[in-house]
Parts: sequence; C-alpha cells; structure tokens
Amino acid sequence: MVVPLTVALSLIVAVLLNQKIKGKSIYRVIYFLPMVAAPAAVAMVWKWLFNSEFGLINYLLSLVGIQGPQWVSDPNFALIAIAIVGIWSAIGYNMILLLAGLQEIPKDYYEAASIDGAGPIRQFFTVTLPLVSPTLYFVVVTSIISAMQVFDTIFMMIDKTSVALENTQSLVYLFYQHSFTVNDKGYGSAIIMLLLAIIMIITFIQSKVEKKWVHY
Repeated sequence: MVVPLTVALSLIVAVLLNQKIKGKSIYRVIYFLPMVAAPAAVAMVWKWLFNSEFGLINYLLSLVGIQGPQWVSDPNFALIAIAIVGIWSAIGYNMILLLAGLQEIPKDYYEAASIDGAGPIRQFFTVTLPLVSPTLYFVVVTSIISAMQVFDTIFMMIDKTSVALENTQSLVYLFYQHSFTVNDKGYGSAIIMLLLAIIMIITFIQSKVEKKWVHY
C-alpha cells in the first residue's frame, strides 16, 4: 500500500514542479526537507501530531465535527499512521530523483506530440512515462526495499505495551525484539535471512519486469 502511493504521489509532485510555476524552487526545498531531518525526530513529531487528546490532526478533525481516532494505540489505525509517516518521509527524495529524470527528457518530444494533437494527459502516458521509466524503476525498487526495512518509525511511535504493536511490526523490528529484547540471537538471525531471501526474490522479479517495461 505504501509503495504505490509513495511512487504515484512523488511522480505527480515531480511533474507539477517541473512546470513553469512561481516559487517552484521553494516548493522543491519544502518537499525535500523530511529527508534532512533525523528519522527519530520525525517520528516523535508525528507521534505528537497523532496524539488522540491534544494532537493537531484530531483537533483539525474536530473543527469539522469528526471525532479523531486513537492513531497510534488503535490496532485499526496504527498501521495507517505508520504508512502516512512513511509516505510523507519518502516523497521528497523520490521527487528529486524523478524530477531529475523528467528534466532529461528533450522538449522536442513534447512539441512533436503537441503538433500531432496530443493533450497533456496523452503526452504524460506516451512521452513522459516511457522516457522516465528508468528513474521510475529505480524509485520503485528502492522504495520496496526501504519499506521492508522500516524500524525507527515503529520503534519511536508505537508504545511497547500498546495492543497496536502486534499489527505494526516489521521484520526488522521483529529482528530487534528477538535479538536484543528476548536475547534469542538464533531466531533473530533466521528473521534476517528471511528478509534477505524476500528482498532477493523481489529484486529478481523486478529485474525480469525491467526488461519489458523499462525503456532506455
């Protein structure tokens, strides 16, 4: 869920910021700021925003008559909260990569497509997507691997005694828990080997998909 949304939003933002708009340099800096901040600090800020009693998000929801949920303690919403933080944190980095790929596309292709009668939407699917596909492929691969290795956001946002912890544990978090909390190094090593195997399988599948969908 996180990876498709992150990649799609990053591409949309990159396309918008590649247009001739006022202050686009400022917008680029704003979107990239999450990558500069320490992940632990980001998680703590979001934990405050998600606070069910005095958090900003629930306060804004209350202004429109909506009772906000317990974001980080309710098992039904904790994973959504983690996903929101993950998407927000990754958009800036992915946007910069995709923006660099978009700026490498010659303007002549868009002019030729416009002469042939292609509108903005058709140009996006027939010109932009094929030519930015190498960068998009890299973004997808790195996003999947990063999503599987998430740890600090879960560790900082979800309380160790919370009932929501069971629904938000990643493989890396399980490795930490069994290796350093339970002190079962063998089980922890098995988890890491499983994670390695999953990443290798996903990478192999993506390498096969690359030959069909990526245009160099």
